[in-house]
Amino acid sequence: MVAVLFTFVLVLGIVLGMYWLLVVRPETRDASALRKRLKATPASGARRAGLLEQAPARLSQVGFLNAALERASGLSGPLDRMVSQSGLRITVGVLVLLSVLSGFLAMLLVQRLTYQNWLGLMVAPLAAMVPLGIVRHVRTRRLWQFEEQFPEAIELLARALRAGHAFPTGLSMVADEMSDPIGPEFKLLFDRQNFGMPLPDALRGLAERVPILDARFFVTAVLTQRETGGNLSEILQNLANVIRDRFKVKRQVRVVTAHGRITGWILAGLPPALACVISAISPAHLQTLLGDPLGHQMIAGALFLQVTGTLIIRKLVNVPY
Repeated sequence: MVAVLFTFVLVLGIVLGMYWLLVVRPETRDASALRKRLKATPASGARRAGLLEQAPARLSQVGFLNAALERASGLSGPLDRMVSQSGLRITVGVLVLLSVLSGFLAMLLVQRLTYQNWLGLMVAPLAAMVPLGIVRHVRTRRLWQFEEQFPEAIELLARALRAGHAFPTGLSMVADEMSDPIGPEFKLLFDRQNFGMPLPDALRGLAERVPILDARFFVTAVLTQRETGGNLSEILQNLANVIRDRFKVKRQVRVVTAHGRITGWILAGLPPALACVISAISPAHLQTLLGDPLGHQMIAGALFLQVTGTLIIRKLVNVPY
């Protein structure tokens, strides 16, 4: 057992060291060089924004990995949008390397503990999905926070318009007064239109970065008012009331479906937890299942039914509103 733990720690140290050398160190060096360049440039704020806007968005600081991800745009494109919407300061290359690292370490650990190569190969893809699941969870939580704060931001913008401020000034006030994630998104919206981007394009960019229905309502309402006229402050106030009512309905739906979601989590986690308990209490009893070919077929069938049942429960509790 000591040899297994030592081997695991040694391999983990080697992999993390290579990850720091090939990924973290180049990204830190490039970011530091960019900050020094902008600090030393005697340019105005608009000029600096232009430099940042012209800087190519790299998917990875590792050259061959960046080229491979650019060629595989069908895979890297959705990952890039997910990382951007999550607000995490990582690149797609870092996410891909973390997934590969998680799968490799899980496969090595399972093979060392159970001496079953096939079991390690089955666990590796599941472990590789863990970083993607974490980023997806962070993205969902950030969009949820944005949706929760959005009515307050729209009301603040409407009050600023009623006080006589211009629409861009109202955007700046929202960016300064609201916290993350509303503040940074409206700050980017204000900076883009302030540095020369047409306001309709900047608003459409906000709807693309924040893929929720309420943001599309806001962009559509503002663009429609600019074309047809009307009292924008009153429109925004009514929109804030509608969004707040929709959010109340969404909370009620989550309360009603809470029992089903908890049941799904318990049913999905019970077999793995039971397997871990049996392996700790009576390893010989579990070895009977792992060492028999019929047991392998039973495990494969159980995994298939487990995934199918989890997807069915998720579909049942995912009530559209």
